[in-house]
Amino acid sequence: MVAVVDARGAFDDGLAAVRSLADAVEINAASLLVLVSRTDVDRLDELVAAGATHYLASPFKENELLQTLRFAERHAVRLAGGLRAIERRREIDVEGVLAWQANFQSGRATISEALRRRLGAASRDISMIALLNQLVDRDRRAGRMAIRRIFGDGKPTAFTHMLADIGGGEERVAQHLRLDRTRGLLFGTIERLDHDSEAMARGGRDALTGLRDAAAARRWIELRLGGGKFYVLLFHITRFEMINTAFGRDTGDALLQSIARQIGPLVAELGGKRSIVARTAGAEFIIGIEGLVDADRVVLLAEQLSAQVERPQLTGAHLIALSSRVGIIESREDDASVGDLLRRASAALAEAKVSDDSRVLMVSQERHESAARDAALQADLRGALDRDEIDILFQPQVSIATGKVMGVEALARWRHPEHGELGATTLFAVAEQSDYLQALSAHIQQRATRLAANWPKSLANLRMSVNVNAGDIGLKDFAENFLAMVDQSGFPRQRLTVEITESGLIRDLGPAATLLADLRAGGCRVAIDDFGTGYSSLAYLKALPLDYLKIDSKLAQDIAGSTRDRIVVRGVIDMARALGLAVIAEGVETEEQLSLLAREGCNYYQGFLCSGALTASGLERLVAEWPLT
Repeated sequence: MVAVVDARGAFDDGLAAVRSLADAVEINAASLLVLVSRTDVDRLDELVAAGATHYLASPFKENELLQTLRFAERHAVRLAGGLRAIERRREIDVEGVLAWQANFQSGRATISEALRRRLGAASRDISMIALLNQLVDRDRRAGRMAIRRIFGDGKPTAFTHMLADIGGGEERVAQHLRLDRTRGLLFGTIERLDHDSEAMARGGRDALTGLRDAAAARRWIELRLGGGKFYVLLFHITRFEMINTAFGRDTGDALLQSIARQIGPLVAELGGKRSIVARTAGAEFIIGIEGLVDADRVVLLAEQLSAQVERPQLTGAHLIALSSRVGIIESREDDASVGDLLRRASAALAEAKVSDDSRVLMVSQERHESAARDAALQADLRGALDRDEIDILFQPQVSIATGKVMGVEALARWRHPEHGELGATTLFAVAEQSDYLQALSAHIQQRATRLAANWPKSLANLRMSVNVNAGDIGLKDFAENFLAMVDQSGFPRQRLTVEITESGLIRDLGPAATLLADLRAGGCRVAIDDFGTGYSSLAYLKALPLDYLKIDSKLAQDIAGSTRDRIVVRGVIDMARALGLAVIAEGVETEEQLSLLAREGCNYYQGFLCSGALTASGLERLVAEWPLT
């Protein structure tokens, strides 16, 4: 990771920015590149002292900047590798830490000095068998199972056991295991469950606030990876640099000290000895909470922290108003390193910073799994069209007056090899997120018209509706290309209805009117879909050349609700009929709904009362047998 500060023409501001980023850059093993004016080169020592790792003086060309960024990135990669190696050594070198590392090829282990003293061993070099023999029979079995697990999937794991000491006493501990296959090493860290977690979080103190420092926070997290559940909160005071600029660094420092005194007791009240509060960078804090704490309680704590800090703070003669953001994550079994976990926490904080809804954002396990699934689906979609995984099904549209199937709506389904059948809502949401919406829309339109062109004679009189989305409206020559595609498929234009959703019209009413007029002039009919889900503007009905109005399923189903609901549906139908539009009700599921819609003058319906979406062969059978007797 490379952070870039542009200090050209504003050296002092750039220097302040470097100071505020320095700790975060160091924690994440990143590089910090500063762009400076040629006249400020003689002050580079100040930037280096503040935490900069690279600089580039103007004027410079684009290729020089790119090359410098490559150097900085390479520096960050090497630094991260070095820090990981240091962290591995610290597993057994930090004074007082009970830890070991074993070469699983030779079967030999090296134990920390603290563990050697605890066990009364003569040497720090010991066999894995001798190490396992320190456990009682029941715990030895749990240890072997944990080792099998970690060699099976490579994920960090843990187990609890009793640990004896040379004096004959014993206590319950948690053994955390990590595997490094590339180096052939297995690491074990022993956490004393009845010990003050802050003392276990070996590291220093922040000189300004007296809280734990970044190294202690990393150590606290490291000790818990692969073990029980814990939460990490990144607590950020926003725009704190402006406080330093406006009131001076002394006032800013005093504010941070005051904030530290306020948040410490709130965290301790919830997490007790199993929590940690550390200042990491500038006005940013890491809070760790371990144990069986409800996620809602953690969010409430974050809200309390924000509320406490956002009260006007009195510092000397100044009354200062602050704001804050909090990103929260829950630990996962697959968290492989402190860096991975902190990157997730940083992402949660970044999302909280841009959120208009809340100053606190928790990224839960469910949300993470959902995001991971969405990302995988986005990647899968790009090959789904080539693999012919997108099916077209047809939902019947029935005339209320005659009871006959008069047409169908073409609906897309994704036959996903892993997740099974995914409906149109999921499919189009994934397509929109992956910028693949237009390609998907064109594929469905083309596939539907080609399938319908090959229907048997029994379906030869049915109309078909296909959807056009908001993105299609803005495409140049869309109407011309669309009609050419229909002609090429062999499906008659006169039997085709183009449906555009109400939400797709809100921003593009003018272009939509032109597009629909062109399609209508080309022989197609036009419908506004999902009417009632958005603003339901009367301007749509006045300005657009329409043939049908489709009532959204929720609105159609409301007709069987209260008197007010029926009045609203009646008003929509009356308005459409007065404008010469036929009305199609979606989502009709009961005879009561159908009867009430018929009484109000609705023309057509579709929904499970008749049938769900069908294949072409299923549609043929339904038309032959409908209406059922």
